[in-house]
Amino acid sequence: MSVRRLADEAVQPESFAFSRAMGPEVKRWLGKYPKDRKQSAVIPLLMLAQEQEGWVTRAAIEHVAEMLDMPLIRVLEVATFYTQFQLAPVGTRAHIQVCGTTPCMLRGSGDLIELCKKKINPEPFHPNDDGTLSWEEVECQGACVNAPMVMIFKDTYEDLTPERLEEIIDAFEAGKGDTVKPGPQVDRIYSAPAGGLTALTDEKAVSGRSRTKATRAAANGAKVPPSRAAKPDTSATETDPAIKSPSPVKANNGTTSAAASVSVESGPKKKAATKPTGKKAAKPSLEDKNRPAGIARPAEPDELKLISGVGPKIEGILHDLGIFTFAQVSKWKKAEREWVDGYLSFHGRIEREDWVKQAKALAKGGEAEYVKVFGKKPR
Repeated sequence: MSVRRLADEAVQPESFAFSRAMGPEVKRWLGKYPKDRKQSAVIPLLMLAQEQEGWVTRAAIEHVAEMLDMPLIRVLEVATFYTQFQLAPVGTRAHIQVCGTTPCMLRGSGDLIELCKKKINPEPFHPNDDGTLSWEEVECQGACVNAPMVMIFKDTYEDLTPERLEEIIDAFEAGKGDTVKPGPQVDRIYSAPAGGLTALTDEKAVSGRSRTKATRAAANGAKVPPSRAAKPDTSATETDPAIKSPSPVKANNGTTSAAASVSVESGPKKKAATKPTGKKAAKPSLEDKNRPAGIARPAEPDELKLISGVGPKIEGILHDLGIFTFAQVSKWKKAEREWVDGYLSFHGRIEREDWVKQAKALAKGGEAEYVKVFGKKPR
């Protein structure tokens, strides 16, 4: 490992303090550890300082040492050891970390590095003339199946070509980095096969039930109108802590087993062990007048998952309903909120988590406005 030293005094600021917006995050991390173990927060606090300033300054190191009652040399050792900490100024709008590990190199990361040399600066860690952009080569960023890729701030941009990376760099240089969607830059979902699903495409092999025609079409990448799509069962969602697992069924031998409940479906029909407590509320009709108006899918839909309570599954359902933007959610009236709540079987969660207020903040100013309103980052 090369020797890492702090930047020259000429570029070091005289003082440092965490901003008011960063205050809740600092408090949250300090609260994770007992008072006599608060020095364990040294890495998170240095990362927050870097997130605020763009790099770790001498003043920030001194401030963190004072906050944690640590000897200055101990905090200095941490900052200079871990290469995730930038010890000199980097691009104010973007610092591009290009992965150069074998999978990415085999998929063309060398061309991405050459682009950075040509477009930003021939040398890594040296900002461009305007000081807005810089780059470096790093080792594995953990997205090998989506190689080649880069990381900018906390987000990764995968399945890149030099042409696509150039477009991303231009967007950040113009101050429009928040308009670039992170993740795969091709038509794939996360790390799924780029050409669509190739295995377990028939649910019958797993659950004993075949997919509907609409579900199979959606799995293969086809767009399915909401009226034809199978209504998903959203009574158990990925974000509702109130949801509990079904009660286990008692087997004939007296033991309690989840497998016993499976045999009920596969064997002869038997009477239910317990009486139903009540009828499940019917989902509201798609033709209901209170259903929120949908729109055609825009070229760049908003990332609805930034709304607390919306996971990938719920985002997909909202897309099927024609809901793609924060602005749409922010304008929902009470009747429309109740319709969506009933359709998702959320039992009042939309009101409790105040989707409309969250969406208004995100529509107005993105994550920065969200932090201003709620004092924390979305999700």
